[in-house]
Amino acid sequence: MPINDSAFSTDFIRSIIAEDLKTNKNNGRVMTRFPPEPNGYLHIGHAKSICLNFSIAKEHRGGVCNLRFDDTNPSKEEIEYIESIKKDVKWLGFDWEDRLYFASDYFEQMYQYAEQLIKAGAAYVDDQSADEIRLTRGTLTEPGTESPFRNRGVEENLDLFRRMRAGGFPNGAKVLRAKIDMSHPNINMRDPVMYRILHTSHHRTGDKWCIYPMYDWAHGLEDSIEGITHSICTLEFEDHRPLYDWFLDRLGVYHPRQIEFARLNLSYTVMSKRKLLGLVKEGYVTGWDDPRMPTISGLRRRGFTPEAIRIFCDKIGVAKRDSMVDVALLEHCIREDLNKRAPRRMAVLRPLKIVIDNYPDNLVEELDAVNNPEDPAAGVRKVPFSKVIYIEQDDFREDPPKKYYRLAPGREVRLRYAYFISCTGVIKDESGEVRELHCTYDPATRGGDAPDGRKVQGTLHWVSANHAVTAEVRLYDRLFTVENPSAAKDDAEYRSFINPDSLQVLNDCKLEPALGEAEPGEIFQFERMGYFVADSVDSRPGRTLFNRTVTLKDTWAKIEKAQVRKQDSNVAKDKEKPAKHETGAAPVGEEITIDDFSKVDLRVGVIREAGLVEGADKLIRVMVDLGEGTLRQIFAAIRRAYHEPEKLVGKQVVVVANLKPRQMKFGLSEGMILAGVGKGALSIATFEGKLSPGDKVS
Repeated sequence: MPINDSAFSTDFIRSIIAEDLKTNKNNGRVMTRFPPEPNGYLHIGHAKSICLNFSIAKEHRGGVCNLRFDDTNPSKEEIEYIESIKKDVKWLGFDWEDRLYFASDYFEQMYQYAEQLIKAGAAYVDDQSADEIRLTRGTLTEPGTESPFRNRGVEENLDLFRRMRAGGFPNGAKVLRAKIDMSHPNINMRDPVMYRILHTSHHRTGDKWCIYPMYDWAHGLEDSIEGITHSICTLEFEDHRPLYDWFLDRLGVYHPRQIEFARLNLSYTVMSKRKLLGLVKEGYVTGWDDPRMPTISGLRRRGFTPEAIRIFCDKIGVAKRDSMVDVALLEHCIREDLNKRAPRRMAVLRPLKIVIDNYPDNLVEELDAVNNPEDPAAGVRKVPFSKVIYIEQDDFREDPPKKYYRLAPGREVRLRYAYFISCTGVIKDESGEVRELHCTYDPATRGGDAPDGRKVQGTLHWVSANHAVTAEVRLYDRLFTVENPSAAKDDAEYRSFINPDSLQVLNDCKLEPALGEAEPGEIFQFERMGYFVADSVDSRPGRTLFNRTVTLKDTWAKIEKAQVRKQDSNVAKDKEKPAKHETGAAPVGEEITIDDFSKVDLRVGVIREAGLVEGADKLIRVMVDLGEGTLRQIFAAIRRAYHEPEKLVGKQVVVVANLKPRQMKFGLSEGMILAGVGKGALSIATFEGKLSPGDKVS
């Protein structure tokens, strides 16, 4: 049964499970699984699946989630990948407890099931090559051609299959195929291959087997043997579900339910294992854990926290249709998390020397600096201040532009936690580059405030030159220059999208002394510069390296603010409309043709769930039934008219069904509900009568 439903998000998968529990299907059990193939490192897309499967299990009393490795292809699998996957799942905050399984645990049982199908006349040994099988499979519009070996007798098939197992044939000589229908409209049902010969040692079973099950054959059997109730897969397996069902039904074994959801597509990166492997092998990155990679190990090394990734996965929600999620949302989540927890430190990445002429030569002061203004309990630390300091090169302009409030000749600024200083002199090298500044300070302004009440507009961070730790800092940026690099027409164009400036290495950074003691993996906010983590791989005692996790600039927050400003602007424009429209209808928009209108797919939708959206004062979140077998999530700006959204449940509404899904901060919105808007009034369009979800509206 569910545990405190209100504490968890709702989506179409959870709605399916709730309905199953209501009807006592599976005797009230909820068992899911995360089934990675151990042929590479996990990425952020896998994190979505991990969070979904383990969280659903956690939300129900007695619910469990298995970790199962689909190790059916020994030629591409390594122990290294298994250990890294286990580490990643644990790091994300999930525990499979004693439920660690492998497909290879069930090889013997799968083999026996295969013989059962052969004896039932539902499987046969085929001597055709892989190319011949592919050529005779047919197309989406043409049926396939039956194999000349399709009608072998049961005894011959059993004999050949047993000899395949015994090692009697070389690789590729024969395969075992299911005998289904070569004219089936779903190509996956045209006598799919169940077993192939592969004389390769397996990381767990050694040389015991030389035939290995194909994924489509193994997948459902693994779920059935383990007693999985809900087999949650990504959308590309939707066309494979009839085969999943056929195998289990023909065997007459326990039959879990397969449910598909849209995989995560993240902008400015790729999720394909083949392309990620290519980036590693071709030297575009230093390895699977390169901080530019979307792998979980890469994100961890870059300074992303498991909490931020879990929040991100919750925000993007679970949808039935593919969409692109803006990487700015992921960056927003890590900023929100680190802002609360990361200690503040001062670090000058591109140092410019300042000599404070009127400061005593040998004086060193210990100034109080706040560790985290978001967490008063974090307290303060001491930072040394002396006659010679460093500031950022960008914090000085000899000829400052308009609205530049930092240091310039004759201008006064505040040094964070320290004093007001004024620039009195500039020293340049032979090329004209500024190499040193001379300043004076006001001793009365210690702590950053002037007794006489004068104000300065600029506040700079700094580091004492005699106490600074010199360090290497790596500035990471997005790996690709375009939003969707996977859309490239070929590999050459794809490689041209790789960002040549995705990594900048700064070797002479000056950090406050406390950063010299940073432990690998420890995360800080470098004031005014961004969030940084002590590198967990290349750092050495006495030589700490820092990786930039993310800048302080929040693109996602700016996008949201811009949307709010646009909405407010539209409201203001509405208020400024001429009086003649105030009591009558608004002016008609630009004319369109009937062909234009026909592109809009309007459908009857029934609201099954409705609720407020935390953090959004205009939105209501509804789950709408369009007769698709799953519910669509829609965010509608109708809150001002519906203060009790639960009263919307059961309403028949008009939905724009073919609107491109829109990724919002709160989740994916998969359509639009039509409403009438008038002076001071708003009402959604509803129907009366016996209409069904998904009926056309015209």
